[in-house]
Amino acid sequence: MKTIIRIQNLKCGGCANTIAKRLKSLNGVQDVSIEEDTSQVSIFHDSGCSIEEIENMLSRLGYPIEGSQNDSLKRAKSYVSCAAGRLTK
Repeated sequence: MKTIIRIQNLKCGGCANTIAKRLKSLNGVQDVSIEEDTSQVSIFHDSGCSIEEIENMLSRLGYPIEGSQNDSLKRAKSYVSCAAGRLTK
């Protein structure tokens, strides 16, 4: 299956690297593709994979889904996730 989620706070390849790495660690996620220009995350996963778990992971990393609350704490977390992603490229 393929699920597409639009997120907030996506800034660069560092962000994308962190998101892809963390989502791939979830049970049932086979692959992740990220479009930086559109802030779109495509997740290829088994049918038993929890979309809620994916959305929660994104929010914890600082990348809440489009339309949800995006407070200063989430924006700050996204900068930390971005920096970590740049270091592990």
